[in-house]
Amino acid sequence: MIAQGYKHDLAVEGTSEFKQKISRILELVKTAGCYDFLRTYIRQIIEIDGLTQLRETEAAIWANKFAVENPVDAASLFIQKTHHMKQYIDGDLYYGGTSEKLTVEKRIEFLAALKNKTDEKEIKDECERLLKMWEESSLAP
Repeated sequence: MIAQGYKHDLAVEGTSEFKQKISRILELVKTAGCYDFLRTYIRQIIEIDGLTQLRETEAAIWANKFAVENPVDAASLFIQKTHHMKQYIDGDLYYGGTSEKLTVEKRIEFLAALKNKTDEKEIKDECERLLKMWEESSLAP
């Protein structure tokens, strides 16, 4: 189905405040040109009280209120989780060091793309801050 272009009708479950934040996050994902990619592999985003995580069997991202506070960081996290889901669907190793390194690289690529495509100065600045943070981290490629 994916090869034929299937896309999920993305559903968001949670409080109205959560849904509002997700709407902004998805705007940024669209700006970076990654919305169709996200909808290919993610079916729903659900607000939870626990740890933010990908639920592979549900094609869902479970996110807590803290994970969505910063829309730029959250958008990059969602793209990282989407790449994990793609690896899972493709039958590739989707956990552990090698997978994490690859998906962090994709997260960084997303931040660079968003920085280049947005017209909003505050979004550009936040992308730059996060890119610098990743560059200084030991997880960056």
